[in-house]
Amino acid sequence: MTGNAPAATRALSALRLLATAPGPVTAAALARQLGIPRSSTYHLLAAMTAAGFVTHYPEEERWGLGVGAFEVGAAYLRHDPLERLGRPLLNRLGHDVAAIVPAVAHLGVLHGRETLYLVRESPTTPVTVVVDVGVRLPAALTASGRAMLAALPAAQLRALFPTKEAFVDRTGAGPTSMTALTRLLAVERARHWAEEDGFVVPGFASVAAAALDRSGRPVASIGLTFRSERADGPMRVELARAAMRTARELSRRLGA
Repeated sequence: MTGNAPAATRALSALRLLATAPGPVTAAALARQLGIPRSSTYHLLAAMTAAGFVTHYPEEERWGLGVGAFEVGAAYLRHDPLERLGRPLLNRLGHDVAAIVPAVAHLGVLHGRETLYLVRESPTTPVTVVVDVGVRLPAALTASGRAMLAALPAAQLRALFPTKEAFVDRTGAGPTSMTALTRLLAVERARHWAEEDGFVVPGFASVAAAALDRSGRPVASIGLTFRSERADGPMRVELARAAMRTARELSRRLGA
């Protein structure tokens, strides 16, 4: 155990393991993953069960997360962590790229097959874009959505887009099949950022990068939207790099 509070560290490690497991686990499995004796694991589980953070399923001889863990998670969401942590970063991002091109900086999350935008910061020079707080757009068409889709496991991606009918065509551009989406995501996954030009609105383009959690899953995306004719290829790469730096900083602030 690391740090000066091994008991607390051990309890937090147990909570993280229970949170990421596909279902309730046995004490033996938890002991192996924590690297501690089974007797110590039982003492730990008993204390956490008494505090409400762990639930015991006696018939199954397994343990899972308790109501206390849910209450902490719900409180975390009530504090709007993504908005609070992301807004100053977006503001800084907008200022950083202003010398390249006027661009709207935004933070989005995946909501099923859609990108839901939570935060938007506009540049000094107005840019009229469809992206706004509360707006939802097809994730496969947006750079913000595909930046997050590229970080998902293949099975989850297939579950989101089970048929061709799951794809949306707004302008005649962008992926409209799993084959096309997979091909595009492979390119964007390799370079760590996504791009769209005219997929959502003709004449507008976006670049975006994903912020990841400890396990490498996408938590949010940091994107920039601008008029297509205002930014050539090298300029878009610079914009993408700025978005990537901001996404990495958001990941760090979220504990990744």
